[in-house]
Parts: sequence; C-alpha cells; structure tokens
Amino acid sequence: MKNAMKQTLGAVPAARLTGTGPMSVAKQEADVQQAAAKPFIKGKFLTGSDIGLAVGIIIILTVLFLPVPAVVLDIGLAFSVLILMVALWIQRPLDFSAFPTVLLIATMMRLSLNIATTRVILTHGNEGYLAAGHVIHGFSQFVMGGDFVIGLVVFAILIIVNFLVITKGATRIAEVGARFTLDAIPGKQMAIDADLSSGLIDEKEAQRRRRELEEESSFFGSMDGASKFVRGDAIAGLIITAVNIFGGIVIGATRHGMDISQAADVFTKLSVGDGLVTQIPALIVSLAAGLLVSKGGTRGSADQAIFGQLGAYPKALLIAALLLFILGVMPGLPAFPFFLLGGAMAFVGIAVPRRQARQREADAAEAGKKQREAEEQERNSVKASLETNQIELCLGKQLSARLIASQEELAHRVNKMRRKFTQEYGFVIPEIKVTDDIALPPKSYRIKIHGTAVASHELRVGEILVVLGERPVPSVPGEEVREPAFGMRAYSVPETFTADLRREGYMTVDNLSVLLTHLSEIVRNNLAQLLSYKDMRILLDRLGPEYRKLLEDICPAHISYSGLQAVLKLLLAERISIRNLHLILEAIAEIAPLVRRPEMIVEHVRMRMAQQICGDLSDNGVLNVLRLGNRWDLVFHQSLKRDAKGEIVEFDIDPRLLEQFGTEASAAIRKHFDNGERFVLVSSPEARPYIRMIIERLFATLPVLSHVEIARGVEVKSLGAIS
Repeated sequence: MKNAMKQTLGAVPAARLTGTGPMSVAKQEADVQQAAAKPFIKGKFLTGSDIGLAVGIIIILTVLFLPVPAVVLDIGLAFSVLILMVALWIQRPLDFSAFPTVLLIATMMRLSLNIATTRVILTHGNEGYLAAGHVIHGFSQFVMGGDFVIGLVVFAILIIVNFLVITKGATRIAEVGARFTLDAIPGKQMAIDADLSSGLIDEKEAQRRRRELEEESSFFGSMDGASKFVRGDAIAGLIITAVNIFGGIVIGATRHGMDISQAADVFTKLSVGDGLVTQIPALIVSLAAGLLVSKGGTRGSADQAIFGQLGAYPKALLIAALLLFILGVMPGLPAFPFFLLGGAMAFVGIAVPRRQARQREADAAEAGKKQREAEEQERNSVKASLETNQIELCLGKQLSARLIASQEELAHRVNKMRRKFTQEYGFVIPEIKVTDDIALPPKSYRIKIHGTAVASHELRVGEILVVLGERPVPSVPGEEVREPAFGMRAYSVPETFTADLRREGYMTVDNLSVLLTHLSEIVRNNLAQLLSYKDMRILLDRLGPEYRKLLEDICPAHISYSGLQAVLKLLLAERISIRNLHLILEAIAEIAPLVRRPEMIVEHVRMRMAQQICGDLSDNGVLNVLRLGNRWDLVFHQSLKRDAKGEIVEFDIDPRLLEQFGTEASAAIRKHFDNGERFVLVSSPEARPYIRMIIERLFATLPVLSHVEIARGVEVKSLGAIS
C-alpha cells in the first residue's frame, strides 16, 4: 500500500382553479349578458381585415351581373403586377403560402372583368373604338398598330406562350413538387422525432418544424390544384375573345345596321384589345406562379438566387464576354450590342470575385462576433448551469487561493495523472474541471462524479501529512489523523518539521499531493461510471481489421454493444485494465454463445486474463494473498442457491453470519492495510462475486480473486486466512 501511495503521489405552469359555487356561476352569467349587450361595431368584428376580404369577393361577384366603369380594368393589371413583385422578392415559397388563394381570387377577378368588358363591347361597340374605355383602346392602338390582324397574331402568340410554355411548365413543376413533398413527409417527421429524442432540439423547435412541414405539404398540394386555374384562365380568355368577335359582328350587322366589314373591324379590334388587357395580366400571374414553384428549396429572393449562382463562376462570365467581343468584330453583325453586353459581363466577372471576397471577410467577422456572443450567453445561461462535468474538483476559498498560485504545477500533475490512467486502464479519462466553491469551508475540497459529490476532505493549510503505517508517532507536535485516500494512519505536523522527519525516514506528503492522491483513488473507484458508450465505440474503432471481424461475429449476434459495455464496466469496477481489448473480445467470443448475463461472461473473461490480473496486482513479482478460511468458504458455498440446471440463482446468507464475517474480515484486513502491504483476498470461483460485494463496502480498494484467476508461474505469498 505504501508503494501504491508513492506511485500515486508522484503521478499525481401551474393551472388556475376557477370557482364553481353559486357566486361564480352568477358572475359568469353577468359577464355573458354584459358582453352580449355590447354592440359588435365597437368590437373587432367590423375592424379586421377579414371583412375587407369578404367585401372584395362580393364586389368581384357583383361585376358578373352589374355594369362597371372601364377604369376598373386598371385594378386587374395592377394586382397582377403586385403578385409578380411579391413572388420575386420572397425568400422561400412558404413565405407566400397564400398564393393559391390569391391565384383563385386573381383568376376570378380577371374573368369577372372580362365578362364586364364583354357586356360593354357587345352593348356599346357600335359607338366607336372608345366605347369600351381608354384602356382597351390604348392596347388596341399600341399593340395592334391599328391593324386587327396584327392584334390577332400577337394575341395568339400570348395565348401560346402562356398556355403551352409557362402554364404547362408551372403545372408540371407543381405536380412533381407536390408528389415528392408528400413522399418525403414520413422521413422528415422521423428526422424531427430523432432530433427531439436525442436532445438536439427542444419541444418548441420540434413543434415549429412540424408546423412548417405541414404548411409545406399543404402549400405544394394546393399549388398542384391552383395551377389548373391558370390553365383554365388561358382557355377561357381564348373562348371569350372568339365569342366577342363573332357575337359583335352579328350584333353590329343585325341590330345596329353596320356593314360586315365595319362591324368586323370595330368589334375585332375591341375584342382583341380586351383579350390583350386580360391575357397580359394572366401572363404576369402565370409567370409569378412559375417563379414561385420553380424556386424549390432555394432561399433568398429571385435576384439573389439567379445572379448569386450565375455570378458564382467568374470564369464563365469572362469566357462569355470574350465570345461576345468576337461576335462583335465579325462582319455583318451589329458591334454595339455585342460590345455592350460583353463589357457588362466582363465587368461582372471581375467585380463579383472582389465583392465575394469582401462579403466572406464580413461574414467571417460577423460569425466570429456571433460566436463570442453565443459563448458568453451560454456561460451565463441556465442551460449551461444545468450541465454537469464528468469529473469536477471543487475547492474552498482559502485552498483555491493557495493552489491557484501553483496553477501550472496543478495542471501538469493532473494531466500526468490522466495520461497514467490512460496507459494503465486502456481508455482516456475525461477532463478534470477545477472550480471554486464559496459554499465549501475555506480549507476543504469536494470531488464530484457526474455532478454528484462522492468525496470531500478538509486540509490543514501550512501543515504536511506523515504516513505512519506501523511506525510510532514522531516526537514533534502534531495530531494523528487518517489519510483520506486509503484510510491509513497518518500524522499532521507543521511544514517546518519536514526536513527533520525525512531525515528520520518518515514519508511526508504535502497538501497538493494529498489532494491529488485522493482524487486519483476516487477516479479509480469510479472507472466504471466514467466509461461512456461513446468511449467504448472509440476503443472499438481503433481495433485492427482482424479483430473488427471478430467483433462483427460477436456483436450483435451473441451480445449487444450495451452488453459489451456492461462487461467492460464490470471489469473496471474491480480496477481490471481493459487495455488488452483484443484478449477480452476473444474471451467473450468463447463464452457468449453459451451465456447471456454480463456477470457470468465477466467471470470467464477474468479467468482468461489471469496473467494480466496477477501481474498488475503483484508486489515486486510476488502476489500477497489473504485466504478465506475453510469455515467461511463452507458458509458461502452453502448460501448459494442453485436451480435444476445447477446455475446459481440466489445468494442467501444469515444476516448474523454476514455481520460476523464483516467483523472478522475487517480486523484481518485492517492489520495488513495499516502495514502498507499490497495484497488480494482469494476465495472460491462461485462465491467470489458475492464476497466482492461484501468486501467493497468495507474496503473498496481490496481486490478479490478466485483460485482459478491465479496464473501459473506466479509466486504466491500467504498472509494468512480469515477464519
């Protein structure tokens, strides 16, 4: 035990209740009557936007039956332009989730205005070109140039572009988008649930994502149907224009006495002008629908998405500019347009990389600022305060002030201790966090594992500890105490006597060494708790290809990964190193097909690792053994209850015998502990796990072996027996 001591020192919302009695019922009835007496006009009934939308829909339906002024046509054109601008500037399709409803309203508005203008054309067309208003006349003069044949051609081209190109493409995109969005819903929902269960997101974020997923599926499903509005609108516009032309010619010739040629000229120009007035807004809305559904998963406005992606490749822009310059110098081709476009592309190709570099620098600076702010906020947040460290050393105020002065030495010795543990036990010990705790007594420290205090002690500042063992108390002023790590006899004396005590052959220990020795033993006693599932997977990933194949044969066919972790934890719980992981896997492969319980598997593993266990526990090549006497061996053997197959199912011992064993074992073990000897307790293989459970409550650091775990060739020295 003294040798172990020397090695360690050197390494070192509540719901509200409402009344239900007569008074509360009467009060509720009075509140209802008072609310009913208030006029709706003073409330929000007539002040919300819902009443405005209802009135607007009624006005649109009224246009179907009542004559309206020709100036109303401007509203349809302006509304279509507004829809296009919104579709251009939204960041993502869901930002305009009301688009299917808006599309229906816009389509109904255009058809209503088309019917209204049809009524005006057929009723007052004989009065001249201005009978249907200045808007239709302006379109007929500007677009058609006074020739109705040109107007028919332009109108036909608009119909073809709108119906066969934009509308058909937007409809197909909407259909595919709706199908793929609906197919992806189960996977996205599972991803949200997985992130929630793993703690990556909280319940509020999960609800937001589910709501967004629901809105996305509803939006693309609605767009699949809403695209039919645009297609039907184009067909209706073509039919209405044809009806206007033929109906106008018939009415003009039969009722108003107009010549066929004159009626054809007037009513064709007015009908085509009306068709252009309605089809141009229809084309604009179709374009908006196409932009919206083709946006897909791209974020940012349309100009950011298009120019950002086109401008992301300056070489392509420069090559295109060079090609335009070559076309500009070719004979027969206009030079100015090609030079102008080529110069613009060359300018963009040179300016974009510079702008991107400045943007990256600004983004990096902003990201660094946000990260610093986030770290500061995390340090001060409640969430950060709830997080626990795997190993934490809390120091009292006075103790912290003295140890902080030697902070570099403390950090060096702690890191050295962690490296030693890694080499000794085969896995990396978690980082040890050292903190101040004003709630502790000034000279005390506390050791926490996973946020739970497992040990504490008060040091005597200005004094040193003399480990006595069986030696007499030195003849210097001091006080006899127990060393905190092993419970050995010790003597606390002032630091001024250090040199004298060392000359007399006493082992002296300073406060920092006492603290780190205690910390080291606490870590050893909690190795099983410190081996996480993540640490185990890291160890398994470092295996060579041959043992990876062995691992695949074992897990999960015969034992799960969590079961394998349980076996490793059982070994570490008794301070058995897992550095020879390949030997452990070989032993598990032998026994796992036969038994399932980790407790039974680990006993076989221990037997196969007997050479390593005895080597680690030997003292200068000699294994000191304290045996279990024949009497107690028989008592424990009779306490093991077996089933029909001969397997141990229960350990049943008389409490009085258990108390007697504890008394006798404590006396025998304490004697050797106080002598500073390093030894093990040996028992029968069947009773070993149960004796270990009893002994670890008395002496947590004492190893308990079975006879079969003593390897051949090991020199054994008997220290006696517990009889």
